[in-house]
Amino acid sequence: MPGIWHFGSQFLAGGAPGYGEAAPGDHLQTGYHLWLFGDQIENGRYPWRDQYSFRPESQPTVNPAAWPYGLVYWPLSHLFDAVVSWNLFLIGMFVAAGLLTFAWLREVGLPRGPALVGGLVFEIAPYRAVQSAGHLLGSIAVLLPLSLWALERGRRGNPLWLALSAGAIASIPLSGQVHLAIATTPFYAAYALARIPAVSRRLSFYLAGAAVGVGLSIGAGILIQKAVIEGSINEQGRSLREVSAYSAQWLDFFSRDQRHGSESFVFLGWVTPWVALAGLIAMVLVGRRLLALVLGLGALLPMLLALGTNTFLYEPIRKLVPGLEYPRVPERLMPVACLAVAGLVGFAVFLLPQFDYRRAARRTWTATRSVPAGAALTVVVAIAIVGVLADLHVEAMKATAADTGNRAYQLLRSGAPEARLLEVPVVEPDVHYGSVYEYYDRTAKRQRPGGYSTTAPVVTQLVARKLAPINCGDWTSLPGALLNELGVTQIAFHSGLFVLNPKVPRRGWFAWRALQRHGYRAWARDGAVWVLDRRHQRGIQRPPVPEPSRSDAQLCQGWHPNYGFGRAMSQSHAGLWAYGNVIRLLMRSDNPVTVHYSVDGKRRLTRHLRNRLVEVRVPLGERGWHLVTLDSPVVPVKNGVRVGARLVAYVLG
Repeated sequence: MPGIWHFGSQFLAGGAPGYGEAAPGDHLQTGYHLWLFGDQIENGRYPWRDQYSFRPESQPTVNPAAWPYGLVYWPLSHLFDAVVSWNLFLIGMFVAAGLLTFAWLREVGLPRGPALVGGLVFEIAPYRAVQSAGHLLGSIAVLLPLSLWALERGRRGNPLWLALSAGAIASIPLSGQVHLAIATTPFYAAYALARIPAVSRRLSFYLAGAAVGVGLSIGAGILIQKAVIEGSINEQGRSLREVSAYSAQWLDFFSRDQRHGSESFVFLGWVTPWVALAGLIAMVLVGRRLLALVLGLGALLPMLLALGTNTFLYEPIRKLVPGLEYPRVPERLMPVACLAVAGLVGFAVFLLPQFDYRRAARRTWTATRSVPAGAALTVVVAIAIVGVLADLHVEAMKATAADTGNRAYQLLRSGAPEARLLEVPVVEPDVHYGSVYEYYDRTAKRQRPGGYSTTAPVVTQLVARKLAPINCGDWTSLPGALLNELGVTQIAFHSGLFVLNPKVPRRGWFAWRALQRHGYRAWARDGAVWVLDRRHQRGIQRPPVPEPSRSDAQLCQGWHPNYGFGRAMSQSHAGLWAYGNVIRLLMRSDNPVTVHYSVDGKRRLTRHLRNRLVEVRVPLGERGWHLVTLDSPVVPVKNGVRVGARLVAYVLG
């Protein structure tokens, strides 16, 4: 864990650079949602609401991530700053993962040593570790061994343990991790049925408790569906095209490196899975067939589904399983596989050293209850621990830029609390760069039109798209009164988020100049963060970022990447900055379209484009930087994607 050496100053997360401010990532979103629980209570508001994000275009959104860890995070956020609070929480979740898995395996009948090995396998499982670095999924997965441990304790007849088990399994979807619950709920039900032979008394009581857990989990999933997903930007679910982009490949199961992003990382170890397979075979041979079947399927099925569209199974299963149409990341079911593998490894460590291979076919569980001599078992466990540590070692927790105590946002907090804040660059609600704004808002506590959520209301996406041209200094398509309607009086300019950002062109120089033209002046700064306000009437201020090259046209948002056929318009409004007196554009369109060309907000000409190259000569006026905007009333849809007129080449003059 390289990041542990920066425990007090940087986040334990994915290691992304910050370029002078906090590095974006899911760890900022998760920390914000956990912190929000206590802030809401302290201000007399509902703890499951978000009072700050996407305001005022939507009502306060639901914050399911507040449950159940908001209760734990609340005191941490008062005792420590945001960085230490997150790091302590993260380490605590790792420890809890190991201890709860150990406790569960002890209840199943394993001695301390093998149970300890199984707990370690789940604690440092590479997939769970990588997800824990930012996403709430890794921490919520800890509730699964808790539910199984409490279920084992409850089979003795204590209703409190069964209640804890039901509450733990239901908390997985209730926390918003509905995709994980698609796997944990049936796994929990199958496990409860497999353990019926071990129930010595009050069978009906045990089954009722397990049924309550399954029912609550299903009910919680339906509740989140109605309260959060319906009416959101992903209400219709994800397309198979989106799923394909995040689907793992067979080679990913054997790669320690993230070959194509953390969401497709499914490494389970090079040796550990084979030890788990040996444990599965041993369990079958000694007669623990039901439990072996549940753990075996619990490991295999999530692995197959993690391959997504790379197998023929995913599409038909997706149509059959309710809720599976919503996750775009099929690997989100992998925590179940991690726990199942951990259980199988624990049984392998216990059974294999004492196994009588010559009489394997006649062995039963009762005949293998004798534990090897203490010294022998200790040696086996010690070797297993060293092997697991070596096999599952993955560099998941890296030092990640935090920018604690940003003075610009501290000054914002001291201002008028009713004033809303717009953060630039503007990003759409399901883009993770918005997590940076949530992090800083823990200091400012301001309502803002932006935020970060894959289940944000549809209206938030519409507002973000209207405001996005500001990122390039393009105010031509912005309704004049929109910022006033939103109650925005201050703007936070994040120059660090313009650097190597695939969602936002590197056009901060133009964005800053346009803000100056519209009367916004900087009055606070710390690092790469500037706060601008119309009330501070100072002179024109130089942009804090370098001027781009004058020899190239600088494209704004509204264009698809160049896949070899030019840059096609991705929406009805697209723009570019050109330096000179004139620009000649070589353009064509796959389908007939009409395009209106404007310079600095004034329409100059209109052209009807077809599937042949034409030169469009646009006079710019006096030599200098000019904004050229293209507006098309209709942008044709091709294979579900909007593809408009194509800019093939240009010549500046």
